Amino acid sequence: MMDKQQFLDEYKKVFNENGKDVFFSPGRINVIGEHTDYNGGHVFPCAISIGTYGVYGPREDTKVAIYSANSAKEENSKIITFDINDEQPQTAKDEKWVNYFKGMLVYLKQRGYKIDHGFNFYIHGYLPYGSGLSSSASIEMLMGNLLKEEFNLDIDEIELVKLGQKTENDFVGLNSGIMDQFAVGMGKKDNAIFLDCNTLEYKYLPLELGDYEILIMSTNKTHSLAGSKYNERVEECGEAVKRLSKKLNITKLGEIDSETFDQYTYLINDATLIRRARHAVSENERTKRAIDAMQKGDLEELGRLINASHVSLKYDYEVTGKELDTLAESAWEQPGCLGARMVGGGFAGSAIAIVKKSAAEDFKKNVGKIYRDKIGYDASFYDAEVVDGPHKL
Repeated sequence: MMDKQQFLDEYKKVFNENGKDVFFSPGRINVIGEHTDYNGGHVFPCAISIGTYGVYGPREDTKVAIYSANSAKEENSKIITFDINDEQPQTAKDEKWVNYFKGMLVYLKQRGYKIDHGFNFYIHGYLPYGSGLSSSASIEMLMGNLLKEEFNLDIDEIELVKLGQKTENDFVGLNSGIMDQFAVGMGKKDNAIFLDCNTLEYKYLPLELGDYEILIMSTNKTHSLAGSKYNERVEECGEAVKRLSKKLNITKLGEIDSETFDQYTYLINDATLIRRARHAVSENERTKRAIDAMQKGDLEELGRLINASHVSLKYDYEVTGKELDTLAESAWEQPGCLGARMVGGGFAGSAIAIVKKSAAEDFKKNVGKIYRDKIGYDASFYDAEVVDGPHKL
């Protein structure tokens, strides 16, 4: 966790006044259960100590002024302002990032929550954009929790989580499921969340890995999900459901098991759609089996299921790419690695590996060298500390 004073000092440089409060919102990794959330399946994510910091200062007018330290590296960095009553998304290319914040404000106000004055807001994010670690959910939940605290809104965290997903879907235009916002908003130290994305039933399970730890491996190649094939995968799964529902009473792929799927693939009768749907169905089952393995203390089986997840994401769902494949496949070859796979939407971003603590430094060195030799630039490695959800520092 970073030093609170650092962010208050940075706020003062930008806005020439003292900030009132500093907030932190984590990123997330998903141990297993990828691309199952919008398919109504199960996921097993947790919040991580890398995240987004925000400093709030009240104003007397109705303007919101937002400044990002991350855009400060760009020549035309600026404070972006809008009125609290303006409900339209920002359309200028260099202002679209503000929609992740603005959508939360718009939807809270539309639901009748009283936000009656403007504010200055300084943001500093430590999640590399497009890293697959949910920078967008991190900033949505940062905004939601800041507004809840500063305007005394009587709203629970799961409602904020749902508004975060609505912001992503309707205000930004990415047809994502609810996992990212749920993992960030409901994060609990040293625990992962076993979540049924269909019913939102969830339980916390201690992430007990013994002599092992989770390492995050970033490709350092960014992706933008809204502009990628993510929405295409959502549509492909939707089409598979439509064809299956001629004979099966389902609305999501997470409602069926592999045996049922196998018997009814003739209804889909399309090679690509069968592969997409097979991933969603099998990944949902893998996630449930991974929970059983972890609760039994069988970390080797957990590792094999994590490897199988990557294989399915590569061959059936086709969302990996050479950077993520290089990280996962070189990780599999290392001593002390139980399992590795891509996380997030794919098409670049990050992967995770479960690695013996005593082997971690050699692991980073070896995988790093293979990656640099094959891809031409460096990957980055982070230790994943599992933390609580958004809060005021």
